[in-house]
Amino acid sequence: MTQLLLMSAIVIFACVLCNKVSSRLGVPTLLAFILLGMFFGSDGVVKIPFDNYAMAEDICSLALIFIMFYGGFGTNWQEARPVAGKSVLLSSLGTVLTAGLVGLFSWKVLGLPQLEGFLLGAVISSTDAASVFSILRSKNLGLRENTASLLEVESGSNDPFSYMLTVIVLSLMTGQAQGSAFAWQVFAQLFFGAAFGVGIALVSQVFLRRFRFASEGFDAIFMVAVALAAYAAPTLLGGNGYLSVYLTGILLGNQPLRSKQALVNFFDGATGLMQMVLFFLLGLLSFPSQLPAVAPTALAVALFLTFLARPIAVTLILGPFRSSLGQILLVSWSGMRGAASIVFSILAVTSPAVTDLDLYHIVFFIVLFSILVQGSLIPLVARKVKMTDGETDVMKTFNDYTDQVPVQFLQCTLTPGHPWAGKAIRDLDLPPACLLVLVTRQGEKLVPNGATVLEPGDQLVLSGRAGGELEGVCLYEKTIKKRDPWLHRPLSDLDTGEGLIILIRRAGDVVIPQGSTVLQEGDVLLISGQ
Repeated sequence: MTQLLLMSAIVIFACVLCNKVSSRLGVPTLLAFILLGMFFGSDGVVKIPFDNYAMAEDICSLALIFIMFYGGFGTNWQEARPVAGKSVLLSSLGTVLTAGLVGLFSWKVLGLPQLEGFLLGAVISSTDAASVFSILRSKNLGLRENTASLLEVESGSNDPFSYMLTVIVLSLMTGQAQGSAFAWQVFAQLFFGAAFGVGIALVSQVFLRRFRFASEGFDAIFMVAVALAAYAAPTLLGGNGYLSVYLTGILLGNQPLRSKQALVNFFDGATGLMQMVLFFLLGLLSFPSQLPAVAPTALAVALFLTFLARPIAVTLILGPFRSSLGQILLVSWSGMRGAASIVFSILAVTSPAVTDLDLYHIVFFIVLFSILVQGSLIPLVARKVKMTDGETDVMKTFNDYTDQVPVQFLQCTLTPGHPWAGKAIRDLDLPPACLLVLVTRQGEKLVPNGATVLEPGDQLVLSGRAGGELEGVCLYEKTIKKRDPWLHRPLSDLDTGEGLIILIRRAGDVVIPQGSTVLQEGDVLLISGQ
Protein backbone atom coordinates (compact mmCIF):
# COMPACT_ATOMS: atom_id res chain seq x y z
CA MET A 1 0.00 0.00 0.00
CA THR A 2 2.80 2.41 0.93
CA GLN A 3 4.57 1.75 -2.37
CA LEU A 4 1.33 2.37 -4.29
CA LEU A 5 0.82 5.70 -2.51
CA LEU A 6 4.41 6.73 -3.21
CA MET A 7 4.06 5.78 -6.87
CA SER A 8 0.79 7.76 -7.09
CA ALA A 9 2.52 10.83 -5.66
CA ILE A 10 5.39 10.48 -8.14
CA VAL A 11 2.95 10.20 -11.05
CA ILE A 12 1.03 13.32 -9.94
CA PHE A 13 4.28 15.26 -9.52
CA ALA A 14 5.29 14.15 -13.02
CA CYS A 15 1.91 15.21 -14.45
CA VAL A 16 2.22 18.65 -12.87
CA LEU A 17 5.73 19.02 -14.31
CA CYS A 18 4.51 17.85 -17.74
CA ASN A 19 1.74 20.44 -17.59
CA LYS A 20 4.30 23.21 -17.13
CA VAL A 21 6.69 21.90 -19.79
CA SER A 22 4.00 21.17 -22.39
CA SER A 23 2.54 24.67 -21.97
CA ARG A 24 5.93 26.22 -22.76
CA LEU A 25 6.52 23.94 -25.75
CA GLY A 26 3.02 24.49 -27.16
CA VAL A 27 2.16 20.76 -26.94
CA PRO A 28 -1.34 19.87 -25.64
CA THR A 29 -1.08 18.97 -21.95
CA LEU A 30 -3.35 15.94 -22.27
CA LEU A 31 -0.96 14.39 -24.80
CA ALA A 32 1.80 14.70 -22.22
CA PHE A 33 -0.33 12.80 -19.68
CA ILE A 34 -0.92 9.97 -22.17
CA LEU A 35 2.77 9.75 -23.07
CA LEU A 36 3.63 9.68 -19.36
CA GLY A 37 1.27 6.73 -18.92
CA MET A 38 2.96 4.95 -21.83
CA PHE A 39 6.33 5.65 -20.19
CA PHE A 40 5.19 3.91 -16.99
CA GLY A 41 3.29 1.11 -18.81
CA SER A 42 4.11 -2.48 -19.67
CA ASP A 43 5.92 -1.52 -22.90
CA GLY A 44 7.50 1.58 -21.38
CA VAL A 45 10.58 2.23 -19.29
CA VAL A 46 9.07 1.63 -15.84
CA LYS A 47 7.10 -1.44 -17.07
CA ILE A 48 4.17 -1.41 -14.64
CA PRO A 49 2.05 -4.44 -15.65
CA PHE A 50 -1.54 -3.32 -16.21
CA ASP A 51 -4.11 -4.77 -18.61
CA ASN A 52 -7.28 -4.75 -16.50
CA TYR A 53 -9.82 -3.23 -18.90
CA ALA A 54 -12.74 -3.65 -16.47
CA MET A 55 -10.98 -1.68 -13.72
CA ALA A 56 -9.85 0.94 -16.22
CA GLU A 57 -13.44 1.34 -17.46
CA ASP A 58 -14.76 1.92 -13.91
CA ILE A 59 -12.07 4.47 -13.03
CA CYS A 60 -12.28 6.30 -16.35
CA SER A 61 -16.09 6.41 -16.27
CA LEU A 62 -15.92 7.99 -12.80
CA ALA A 63 -13.44 10.58 -14.07
CA LEU A 64 -15.66 11.35 -17.08
CA ILE A 65 -18.61 12.03 -14.78
CA PHE A 66 -16.82 14.93 -13.10
CA ILE A 67 -15.23 16.20 -16.31
CA MET A 68 -18.63 16.35 -18.01
CA PHE A 69 -20.36 17.82 -14.95
CA TYR A 70 -17.82 20.63 -14.69
CA GLY A 71 -17.92 21.08 -18.47
CA GLY A 72 -21.57 22.02 -18.07
CA PHE A 73 -21.09 23.85 -14.77
CA GLY A 74 -18.42 26.13 -16.23
CA THR A 75 -20.30 26.98 -19.44
CA ASN A 76 -21.55 30.56 -19.62
CA TRP A 77 -25.08 30.10 -20.96
CA GLN A 78 -25.48 33.81 -21.65
CA GLU A 79 -22.59 33.58 -24.11
CA ALA A 80 -23.68 30.19 -25.43
CA ARG A 81 -27.36 31.02 -25.99
CA PRO A 82 -26.86 32.70 -29.41
CA VAL A 83 -25.14 29.55 -30.74
CA ALA A 84 -27.16 26.98 -28.77
CA GLY A 85 -29.06 25.78 -31.84
CA LYS A 86 -25.88 25.18 -33.81
CA SER A 87 -24.22 23.48 -30.84
CA VAL A 88 -27.09 21.10 -30.15
CA LEU A 89 -27.35 20.10 -33.80
CA LEU A 90 -23.59 19.53 -34.01
CA SER A 91 -23.57 17.46 -30.82
CA SER A 92 -26.56 15.31 -31.85
CA LEU A 93 -27.06 15.18 -35.62
CA GLY A 94 -23.39 15.96 -36.26
CA THR A 95 -22.30 13.05 -34.06
CA VAL A 96 -24.67 10.68 -35.86
CA LEU A 97 -23.51 11.89 -39.31
CA THR A 98 -19.84 11.52 -38.34
CA ALA A 99 -20.40 8.01 -36.98
CA GLY A 100 -22.32 7.01 -40.09
CA LEU A 101 -19.70 8.35 -42.52
CA VAL A 102 -16.82 6.70 -40.65
CA GLY A 103 -18.80 3.47 -40.42
CA LEU A 104 -19.47 3.45 -44.18
CA PHE A 105 -15.80 4.20 -44.91
CA SER A 106 -14.60 1.44 -42.59
CA TRP A 107 -17.06 -1.06 -44.09
CA LYS A 108 -16.98 -0.22 -47.79
CA VAL A 109 -13.39 1.05 -48.23
CA LEU A 110 -11.36 -0.66 -45.50
CA GLY A 111 -13.33 -3.91 -45.70
CA LEU A 112 -14.15 -4.19 -41.99
CA PRO A 113 -17.24 -6.20 -40.97
CA GLN A 114 -20.32 -4.00 -41.19
CA LEU A 115 -21.23 -3.71 -37.52
CA GLU A 116 -17.60 -3.51 -36.42
CA GLY A 117 -17.07 -0.62 -38.83
CA PHE A 118 -20.08 1.23 -37.44
CA LEU A 119 -18.93 0.44 -33.90
CA LEU A 120 -15.63 2.15 -34.68
CA GLY A 121 -17.54 5.12 -36.10
CA ALA A 122 -19.75 5.35 -33.00
CA VAL A 123 -16.82 5.21 -30.60
CA ILE A 124 -14.89 8.06 -32.25
CA SER A 125 -17.86 10.18 -33.33
CA SER A 126 -17.67 12.75 -30.54
CA THR A 127 -15.24 15.55 -29.90
CA ASP A 128 -13.63 15.56 -26.49
CA ALA A 129 -14.53 18.28 -23.99
CA ALA A 130 -11.35 17.97 -21.92
CA SER A 131 -9.15 18.28 -24.99
CA VAL A 132 -11.00 21.26 -26.47
CA PHE A 133 -11.24 23.08 -23.12
CA SER A 134 -7.55 22.47 -22.49
CA ILE A 135 -6.50 24.02 -25.81
CA LEU A 136 -8.85 27.02 -25.67
CA ARG A 137 -8.04 27.91 -22.07
CA SER A 138 -4.32 27.16 -22.00
CA LYS A 139 -3.84 29.37 -25.08
CA ASN A 140 -6.45 31.91 -23.92
CA LEU A 141 -7.76 31.65 -27.47
CA GLY A 142 -10.46 34.26 -28.05
CA LEU A 143 -12.53 33.49 -31.15
CA ARG A 144 -14.96 35.50 -33.27
CA GLU A 145 -18.66 34.76 -33.81
CA ASN A 146 -19.05 33.05 -30.41
CA THR A 147 -17.07 30.12 -31.81
CA ALA A 148 -15.44 29.33 -28.45
CA SER A 149 -18.87 28.90 -26.83
CA LEU A 150 -20.02 26.88 -29.84
CA LEU A 151 -17.09 24.47 -29.45
CA GLU A 152 -17.44 24.27 -25.68
CA VAL A 153 -21.13 23.39 -25.75
CA GLU A 154 -20.72 20.97 -28.66
CA SER A 155 -17.74 19.13 -27.18
CA GLY A 156 -19.35 19.03 -23.75
CA SER A 157 -22.68 17.66 -24.96
CA ASN A 158 -21.82 15.25 -27.79
CA ASP A 159 -20.19 12.53 -25.64
CA PRO A 160 -23.65 11.33 -24.50
CA PHE A 161 -24.70 10.81 -28.13
CA SER A 162 -21.49 8.93 -28.95
CA TYR A 163 -22.08 6.77 -25.87
CA MET A 164 -25.67 6.10 -26.97
CA LEU A 165 -24.56 5.08 -30.46
CA THR A 166 -21.89 2.80 -28.99
CA VAL A 167 -24.40 1.08 -26.70
CA ILE A 168 -26.88 0.65 -29.56
CA VAL A 169 -24.32 -0.89 -31.95
CA LEU A 170 -23.07 -3.23 -29.21
CA SER A 171 -26.68 -4.28 -28.58
CA LEU A 172 -27.13 -5.00 -32.29
CA MET A 173 -23.95 -7.08 -32.29
CA THR A 174 -25.18 -9.18 -29.35
CA GLY A 175 -28.73 -9.47 -30.75
CA GLN A 176 -30.29 -7.63 -27.78
CA ALA A 177 -31.69 -4.70 -29.81
CA GLN A 178 -34.37 -6.02 -32.13
CA GLY A 179 -37.62 -4.30 -33.16
CA SER A 180 -39.38 -2.73 -30.21
CA ALA A 181 -36.37 -3.37 -27.95
CA PHE A 182 -34.26 -1.13 -30.20
CA ALA A 183 -36.87 1.66 -30.14
CA TRP A 184 -37.17 1.42 -26.35
CA GLN A 185 -33.40 1.60 -25.92
CA VAL A 186 -33.18 4.83 -27.94
CA PHE A 187 -36.16 6.31 -26.07
CA ALA A 188 -34.80 5.34 -22.64
CA GLN A 189 -31.36 6.76 -23.39
CA LEU A 190 -32.73 10.17 -24.34
CA PHE A 191 -35.81 10.46 -22.10
CA PHE A 192 -34.38 9.24 -18.80
CA GLY A 193 -31.09 11.04 -19.43
CA ALA A 194 -32.81 14.39 -20.04
CA ALA A 195 -35.52 13.94 -17.39
CA PHE A 196 -33.15 13.02 -14.57
CA GLY A 197 -30.67 15.72 -15.58
CA VAL A 198 -33.29 18.47 -15.41
CA GLY A 199 -35.08 17.00 -12.38
CA ILE A 200 -31.97 16.54 -10.23
CA ALA A 201 -30.78 20.05 -11.11
CA LEU A 202 -34.12 21.61 -10.10
CA VAL A 203 -34.28 19.68 -6.82
CA SER A 204 -30.68 20.61 -6.03
CA GLN A 205 -31.39 24.30 -6.69
CA VAL A 206 -34.31 24.30 -4.25
CA PHE A 207 -32.23 22.46 -1.64
CA LEU A 208 -29.28 24.84 -1.93
CA ARG A 209 -31.54 27.89 -1.57
CA ARG A 210 -33.28 26.63 1.55
CA PHE A 211 -30.57 24.65 3.33
CA ARG A 212 -27.54 26.17 5.00
CA PHE A 213 -24.58 23.85 5.56
CA ALA A 214 -23.15 23.65 9.06
CA SER A 215 -19.53 23.82 7.90
CA GLU A 216 -17.73 25.40 4.96
CA GLY A 217 -16.84 22.97 2.20
CA PHE A 218 -19.91 20.77 2.58
CA ASP A 219 -21.56 22.49 -0.38
CA ALA A 220 -18.74 21.06 -2.56
CA ILE A 221 -19.31 17.61 -1.04
CA PHE A 222 -23.01 17.99 -1.79
CA MET A 223 -22.21 18.84 -5.41
CA VAL A 224 -20.10 15.69 -5.71
CA ALA A 225 -23.11 13.66 -4.58
CA VAL A 226 -25.32 15.52 -7.08
CA ALA A 227 -22.97 14.65 -9.96
CA LEU A 228 -22.83 10.98 -8.94
CA ALA A 229 -26.61 10.76 -8.57
CA ALA A 230 -27.18 12.50 -11.90
CA TYR A 231 -25.16 9.76 -13.60
CA ALA A 232 -26.24 6.69 -11.61
CA ALA A 233 -30.01 7.25 -11.38
CA PRO A 234 -30.82 7.29 -15.12
CA THR A 235 -28.21 4.62 -15.87
CA LEU A 236 -30.07 2.15 -13.61
CA LEU A 237 -33.16 2.63 -15.81
CA GLY A 238 -31.28 2.35 -19.10
CA GLY A 239 -30.96 6.12 -19.50
CA ASN A 240 -27.96 8.11 -20.66
CA GLY A 241 -26.04 9.02 -17.50
CA TYR A 242 -23.59 11.27 -19.34
CA LEU A 243 -26.42 13.34 -20.83
CA SER A 244 -27.98 13.65 -17.39
CA VAL A 245 -24.81 14.75 -15.63
CA TYR A 246 -24.03 17.36 -18.31
CA LEU A 247 -27.52 18.86 -18.13
CA THR A 248 -27.36 18.94 -14.33
CA GLY A 249 -24.01 20.74 -14.50
CA ILE A 250 -25.10 23.38 -17.00
CA LEU A 251 -28.37 24.12 -15.15
CA LEU A 252 -26.69 24.44 -11.74
CA GLY A 253 -23.71 26.34 -13.10
CA ASN A 254 -25.90 29.11 -14.47
CA GLN A 255 -27.63 29.81 -11.17
CA PRO A 256 -26.43 32.47 -8.67
CA LEU A 257 -25.46 29.95 -5.97
CA ARG A 258 -23.86 30.82 -2.65
CA SER A 259 -20.10 30.17 -2.45
CA LYS A 260 -19.97 29.71 -6.21
CA GLN A 261 -16.35 30.83 -6.42
CA ALA A 262 -15.38 28.15 -3.91
CA LEU A 263 -17.29 25.54 -5.93
CA VAL A 264 -15.56 26.63 -9.13
CA ASN A 265 -12.14 26.42 -7.47
CA PHE A 266 -12.94 22.97 -6.04
CA PHE A 267 -14.15 21.49 -9.32
CA ASP A 268 -11.36 23.16 -11.27
CA GLY A 269 -8.80 21.32 -9.14
CA ALA A 270 -10.81 18.09 -8.97
CA THR A 271 -11.35 18.02 -12.73
CA GLY A 272 -7.67 18.70 -13.34
CA LEU A 273 -6.81 15.70 -11.16
CA MET A 274 -9.41 13.56 -12.95
CA GLN A 275 -7.91 14.48 -16.32
CA MET A 276 -4.45 13.51 -15.07
CA VAL A 277 -5.73 10.16 -13.79
CA LEU A 278 -7.83 9.45 -16.88
CA PHE A 279 -5.23 10.19 -19.54
CA PHE A 280 -2.39 8.63 -17.56
CA LEU A 281 -4.42 5.44 -17.03
CA LEU A 282 -5.32 5.24 -20.72
CA GLY A 283 -1.63 5.54 -21.60
CA LEU A 284 -0.76 2.95 -18.96
CA LEU A 285 -3.31 0.52 -20.41
CA SER A 286 -1.88 0.77 -23.93
CA PHE A 287 0.82 -1.42 -25.47
CA PRO A 288 2.85 0.75 -27.88
CA SER A 289 4.29 -2.38 -29.46
CA GLN A 290 0.82 -3.14 -30.86
CA LEU A 291 0.39 0.26 -32.51
CA PRO A 292 2.36 -0.54 -35.71
CA ALA A 293 -0.01 -3.42 -36.46
CA VAL A 294 -3.09 -1.17 -36.36
CA ALA A 295 -1.38 1.92 -37.82
CA PRO A 296 -2.56 1.49 -41.46
CA THR A 297 -6.23 1.12 -40.49
CA ALA A 298 -6.08 3.74 -37.75
CA LEU A 299 -4.26 6.30 -39.90
CA ALA A 300 -6.71 5.84 -42.78
CA VAL A 301 -9.67 6.37 -40.43
CA ALA A 302 -7.98 9.36 -38.75
CA LEU A 303 -7.33 11.07 -42.09
CA PHE A 304 -10.85 10.36 -43.37
CA LEU A 305 -12.36 11.58 -40.11
CA THR A 306 -10.28 14.76 -39.99
CA PHE A 307 -10.40 15.85 -43.62
CA LEU A 308 -13.74 14.45 -44.86
CA ALA A 309 -16.23 13.12 -42.30
CA ARG A 310 -15.99 15.97 -39.78
CA PRO A 311 -15.93 18.78 -42.40
CA ILE A 312 -18.89 17.25 -44.26
CA ALA A 313 -20.98 16.98 -41.07
CA VAL A 314 -20.05 20.50 -39.95
CA THR A 315 -20.77 22.04 -43.37
CA LEU A 316 -24.17 20.34 -43.67
CA ILE A 317 -25.20 21.66 -40.24
CA LEU A 318 -23.63 25.12 -40.13
CA GLY A 319 -24.24 25.93 -43.80
CA PRO A 320 -28.00 26.56 -43.42
CA PHE A 321 -27.22 28.94 -40.53
CA ARG A 322 -25.11 31.01 -42.97
CA SER A 323 -22.03 30.60 -40.81
CA SER A 324 -18.90 32.17 -42.22
CA LEU A 325 -16.42 30.01 -44.08
CA GLY A 326 -13.85 30.76 -41.40
CA GLN A 327 -16.09 29.43 -38.66
CA ILE A 328 -16.92 26.28 -40.64
CA LEU A 329 -13.23 25.60 -41.29
CA LEU A 330 -12.20 26.21 -37.69
CA VAL A 331 -15.02 24.11 -36.19
CA SER A 332 -14.19 21.32 -38.65
CA TRP A 333 -10.53 21.38 -37.63
CA SER A 334 -11.32 21.62 -33.90
CA GLY A 335 -13.10 18.26 -33.80
CA MET A 336 -10.51 16.66 -31.54
CA ARG A 337 -10.93 13.11 -30.31
CA GLY A 338 -9.92 12.41 -26.73
CA ALA A 339 -10.46 10.41 -23.58
CA ALA A 340 -14.19 9.78 -24.11
CA SER A 341 -13.50 7.88 -27.35
CA ILE A 342 -10.91 5.66 -25.64
CA VAL A 343 -13.21 5.03 -22.66
CA PHE A 344 -16.03 4.01 -25.01
CA SER A 345 -13.62 1.67 -26.80
CA ILE A 346 -12.93 0.03 -23.42
CA LEU A 347 -16.69 -0.37 -23.02
CA ALA A 348 -16.73 -2.20 -26.36
CA VAL A 349 -13.77 -4.40 -25.40
CA THR A 350 -15.40 -5.48 -22.12
CA SER A 351 -18.83 -6.11 -23.67
CA PRO A 352 -20.03 -9.60 -24.74
CA ALA A 353 -19.89 -8.51 -28.39
CA VAL A 354 -17.34 -10.47 -30.41
CA THR A 355 -14.98 -8.42 -32.57
CA ASP A 356 -11.77 -9.24 -34.41
CA LEU A 357 -10.58 -5.63 -34.24
CA ASP A 358 -8.00 -4.38 -31.78
CA LEU A 359 -10.46 -1.57 -31.20
CA TYR A 360 -8.70 -0.06 -28.18
CA HIS A 361 -5.38 0.51 -29.94
CA ILE A 362 -7.03 1.71 -33.16
CA VAL A 363 -8.92 4.36 -31.21
CA PHE A 364 -5.82 5.09 -29.10
CA PHE A 365 -3.84 5.77 -32.30
CA ILE A 366 -6.59 8.04 -33.68
CA VAL A 367 -6.70 10.03 -30.42
CA LEU A 368 -2.91 10.47 -30.41
CA PHE A 369 -3.07 11.69 -34.01
CA SER A 370 -5.95 14.05 -33.23
CA ILE A 371 -4.39 15.63 -30.13
CA LEU A 372 -0.92 15.91 -31.65
CA VAL A 373 -1.91 17.22 -35.10
CA GLN A 374 -5.24 18.99 -34.61
CA GLY A 375 -4.65 20.15 -31.05
CA SER A 376 -1.22 21.60 -31.77
CA LEU A 377 -2.42 23.45 -34.86
CA ILE A 378 -5.75 24.90 -33.60
CA PRO A 379 -4.19 28.31 -32.73
CA LEU A 380 -2.45 28.45 -36.12
CA VAL A 381 -5.59 27.44 -38.03
CA ALA A 382 -7.64 30.02 -36.10
CA ARG A 383 -5.24 32.76 -37.19
CA LYS A 384 -5.06 31.54 -40.80
CA VAL A 385 -8.85 31.60 -41.22
CA LYS A 386 -8.99 34.98 -39.40
CA MET A 387 -11.17 33.79 -36.54
CA THR A 388 -9.11 35.08 -33.60
CA ASP A 389 -10.42 37.95 -31.51
CA GLY A 390 -8.05 39.66 -29.10
CA GLU A 391 -10.90 41.42 -27.28
CA THR A 392 -12.73 38.20 -26.36
CA ASP A 393 -11.85 36.53 -23.04
CA VAL A 394 -12.31 32.78 -23.43
CA MET A 395 -11.50 32.27 -19.74
CA LYS A 396 -14.84 33.73 -18.66
CA THR A 397 -17.19 31.22 -17.05
CA PHE A 398 -20.42 31.80 -15.21
CA ASN A 399 -19.28 31.98 -11.59
CA ASP A 400 -18.91 34.25 -8.56
CA TYR A 401 -16.96 37.34 -9.58
CA THR A 402 -16.18 38.79 -6.14
CA ASP A 403 -12.44 38.23 -6.56
CA GLN A 404 -12.36 39.29 -10.21
CA VAL A 405 -13.74 42.83 -10.07
CA PRO A 406 -12.51 45.96 -8.24
CA VAL A 407 -15.34 45.99 -5.65
CA GLN A 408 -14.89 46.17 -1.88
CA PHE A 409 -17.64 45.38 0.63
CA LEU A 410 -18.10 47.15 3.97
CA GLN A 411 -20.43 45.81 6.68
CA CYS A 412 -21.95 47.83 9.53
CA THR A 413 -24.89 47.68 11.96
CA LEU A 414 -27.32 50.55 12.61
CA THR A 415 -27.45 51.37 16.32
CA PRO A 416 -30.50 52.99 17.99
CA GLY A 417 -30.36 56.72 17.36
CA HIS A 418 -28.23 56.37 14.24
CA PRO A 419 -29.03 59.22 11.78
CA TRP A 420 -29.87 56.68 9.05
CA ALA A 421 -32.44 54.81 11.18
CA GLY A 422 -35.99 55.53 10.02
CA LYS A 423 -34.89 56.98 6.67
CA ALA A 424 -35.48 55.69 3.17
CA ILE A 425 -32.32 54.80 1.25
CA ARG A 426 -33.03 57.47 -1.37
CA ASP A 427 -32.74 60.10 1.39
CA LEU A 428 -29.35 58.95 2.70
CA ASP A 429 -26.15 60.87 2.10
CA LEU A 430 -23.96 57.92 1.10
CA PRO A 431 -20.20 58.27 0.56
CA PRO A 432 -19.11 59.06 -3.04
CA ALA A 433 -19.03 56.08 -5.45
CA CYS A 434 -20.67 53.88 -2.80
CA LEU A 435 -23.84 51.76 -3.00
CA LEU A 436 -25.95 49.93 -0.41
CA VAL A 437 -26.00 46.29 -1.56
CA LEU A 438 -27.67 44.20 1.16
CA VAL A 439 -29.76 44.69 4.30
CA THR A 440 -30.02 41.90 6.90
CA ARG A 441 -33.00 42.41 9.21
CA GLN A 442 -33.73 39.89 11.99
CA GLY A 443 -31.93 37.17 10.04
CA GLU A 444 -33.73 37.93 6.75
CA LYS A 445 -31.66 39.19 3.82
CA LEU A 446 -33.23 42.00 1.77
CA VAL A 447 -32.06 43.39 -1.57
CA PRO A 448 -32.69 47.12 -1.04
CA ASN A 449 -34.15 49.75 -3.33
CA GLY A 450 -34.59 53.48 -2.97
CA ALA A 451 -37.86 53.13 -1.00
CA THR A 452 -36.45 50.72 1.61
CA VAL A 453 -36.66 52.28 5.08
CA LEU A 454 -33.80 51.35 7.42
CA GLU A 455 -34.45 50.31 11.02
CA PRO A 456 -32.25 50.12 14.13
CA GLY A 457 -30.43 46.79 14.26
CA ASP A 458 -30.22 46.43 10.45
CA GLN A 459 -26.93 45.04 9.20
CA LEU A 460 -25.85 46.88 6.06
CA VAL A 461 -23.42 45.86 3.34
CA LEU A 462 -22.07 48.72 1.20
CA SER A 463 -19.97 48.37 -1.94
CA GLY A 464 -17.14 50.50 -3.29
CA ARG A 465 -14.01 50.01 -5.38
CA ALA A 466 -11.43 47.16 -4.75
CA GLY A 467 -11.84 43.45 -3.95
CA GLY A 468 -13.46 41.40 -1.21
CA GLU A 469 -16.19 38.92 -0.31
CA LEU A 470 -18.95 38.77 2.31
CA GLU A 471 -21.54 36.18 3.25
CA GLY A 472 -24.89 36.77 1.59
CA VAL A 473 -23.57 38.71 -1.41
CA CYS A 474 -24.20 36.64 -4.54
CA LEU A 475 -22.98 38.15 -7.81
CA TYR A 476 -23.50 37.39 -11.47
CA GLU A 477 -22.91 39.16 -14.79
CA LYS A 478 -25.11 40.44 -17.61
CA THR A 479 -23.79 41.93 -20.86
CA ILE A 480 -25.87 44.55 -22.69
CA LYS A 481 -26.10 43.61 -26.37
CA LYS A 482 -28.02 44.82 -29.42
CA ARG A 483 -31.80 44.63 -29.03
CA ASP A 484 -31.48 44.16 -25.27
CA PRO A 485 -34.57 45.75 -23.64
CA TRP A 486 -32.29 47.54 -21.13
CA LEU A 487 -30.20 49.22 -23.85
CA HIS A 488 -30.19 53.08 -23.78
CA ARG A 489 -32.39 53.16 -20.65
CA PRO A 490 -31.52 54.77 -17.29
CA LEU A 491 -31.23 52.45 -14.33
CA SER A 492 -34.13 54.18 -12.57
CA ASP A 493 -36.51 52.90 -15.29
CA LEU A 494 -35.42 49.25 -15.06
CA ASP A 495 -37.20 46.41 -13.28
CA THR A 496 -34.33 44.22 -12.03
CA GLY A 497 -36.56 42.02 -9.91
CA GLU A 498 -34.64 40.69 -6.91
CA GLY A 499 -31.34 41.87 -8.36
CA LEU A 500 -29.42 45.09 -7.89
CA ILE A 501 -26.86 46.47 -10.34
CA ILE A 502 -23.82 47.36 -8.23
CA LEU A 503 -21.13 47.93 -10.86
CA ILE A 504 -20.80 48.58 -14.60
CA ARG A 505 -17.74 47.77 -16.69
CA ARG A 506 -17.63 50.10 -19.68
CA ALA A 507 -14.79 50.24 -22.25
CA GLY A 508 -12.15 49.22 -19.72
CA ASP A 509 -13.45 51.57 -17.02
CA VAL A 510 -15.51 50.91 -13.89
CA VAL A 511 -18.73 52.87 -13.34
CA ILE A 512 -20.50 52.94 -9.96
CA PRO A 513 -24.16 53.08 -11.03
CA GLN A 514 -26.67 55.78 -10.16
CA GLY A 515 -30.34 56.03 -11.06
CA SER A 516 -29.52 58.40 -13.92
CA THR A 517 -26.86 56.09 -15.44
CA VAL A 518 -27.88 55.17 -19.02
CA LEU A 519 -26.83 51.72 -20.22
CA GLN A 520 -24.81 51.39 -23.42
CA GLU A 521 -24.11 48.49 -25.76
CA GLY A 522 -21.22 46.42 -24.46
CA ASP A 523 -21.76 47.37 -20.80
CA VAL A 524 -21.03 44.47 -18.44
CA LEU A 525 -23.30 44.68 -15.39
CA LEU A 526 -22.37 43.13 -12.05
CA ILE A 527 -25.65 42.25 -10.34
CA SER A 528 -26.22 41.33 -6.71
CA GLY A 529 -29.13 39.01 -5.96
CA GLN A 530 -30.36 36.32 -3.59
